[in-house]
Amino acid sequence: MSGRDAIMAKVRASVGAGPGDAERRAAIEDRIARAPSGIIPERGKLPADARTKLFVKQAEKVSASVKHVASSADVPKAVSNYLRSKNLPASVRMGADKRLSKMPWTDQKALEVLSGPSDGRDAVGVSHAFGGIAETGTLVMTSGKDNPSTINFLPEHHIVVIDAKDVDGDMEAVLAKVRKKFGKGEMPRTLNFITGPSRSGDIEQKIILGAHGPRALHIIVVG
Repeated sequence: MSGRDAIMAKVRASVGAGPGDAERRAAIEDRIARAPSGIIPERGKLPADARTKLFVKQAEKVSASVKHVASSADVPKAVSNYLRSKNLPASVRMGADKRLSKMPWTDQKALEVLSGPSDGRDAVGVSHAFGGIAETGTLVMTSGKDNPSTINFLPEHHIVVIDAKDVDGDMEAVLAKVRKKFGKGEMPRTLNFITGPSRSGDIEQKIILGAHGPRALHIIVVG
């Protein structure tokens, strides 16, 4: 018996199951097929406008900065304004997201827009979120060439665009949308949940931003 077999045998024995337990297998297959929702907190059960306000409040509580714009056409200017406010180079990295590519980036004459995954040398990355979770101020990012995961974690500053209509009250609602978009049983290679900039606390309980990812997260809410 291999080490793995020995461990699995102990697990089965502790829960009173055998390797061919048809009843447990049927229960698992039923749960996967139905994808039942977990417990949904009351905090996120709000009308659309209130959800967006809660999302912003919770995001700012964890050190993210937030900017509202009326339409997607206002995003490039908002990005340029952020770069100037932080004294950053007028250069951003982004993927092939169609929503981002339709925005009037060329109106910002001094702004350089680089395409493709980040190699770690970019100061600023721009992504478009799949969705948001109001109860925690969390951004939900699906991986792929549209929004490479490297942009989520390698640049010092991460700017994320999210449509207000894509902010849901809770995680269960966002996961339901992921299943609907990608199909039952299918998921993107990576689904990242981002709540505020990267942080860590040392033994003296001092919070350090940028410990293992961007030290600044700026969210642009459209609509």
